Amino acid sequence: MRLEAALTGNLTEYMKQEIAAAESAVTAGVKEVTDGVKADLRDQVVSAGLGQGVARAWQSKQYPQGKKSINAAGFIFSKAPEIIYAFNYGVVIKSSKGTFLAIPTPEAPKRGTDGKRINPTNFPESGLGKLRFVYRPGKISLLVVDNLSARTGARGGFRQASASALGKGRGITTVVMFFLVPQVSMKKKLDIDAAVGKWDGALADRIIANWQEGKN
Repeated sequence: MRLEAALTGNLTEYMKQEIAAAESAVTAGVKEVTDGVKADLRDQVVSAGLGQGVARAWQSKQYPQGKKSINAAGFIFSKAPEIIYAFNYGVVIKSSKGTFLAIPTPEAPKRGTDGKRINPTNFPESGLGKLRFVYRPGKISLLVVDNLSARTGARGGFRQASASALGKGRGITTVVMFFLVPQVSMKKKLDIDAAVGKWDGALADRIIANWQEGKN
């Protein structure tokens, strides 16, 4: 008795289909894990109270772009790396010029003359008056503006006192605009490793799940 066996079908076509299925599964799995890590990092930032702007600064890219590949890879990065670094590790921030760091008070304008966040270099002195340095031994030093009057109504804030107010000496005040400190210690509020670790090992499961789904 002689037994014979034969293969039927197109082996080349079968392999092409399997490779295509593998490329789709790997690409989809990488995207799911990349998006998952990015979403968790954004959630961390919001929970830490750093705002939606810093949260949205987390971005991701996938390679090769616009193609499916067995070698697909995801890349996650932040457009605000200095902020993320400071709150991920907890750092001490000092002035690069070896002087003071100026911390705006609630009474200071939110934006400077250039539209950027307020600081002593863009402070609107022409509208409010000149900043005056107040040194306090053993205490936090200040930058203040003299001869201001409180605004009335919903707008609030301060304005330069009128000539009449100055003459009468009524309703005039000195307002602290900045606290001057030698350094600021940033507390650790983020944990990038934890967000990445949560998804560690999930890639293989996601690839298998997408492969099986593609065959159904």
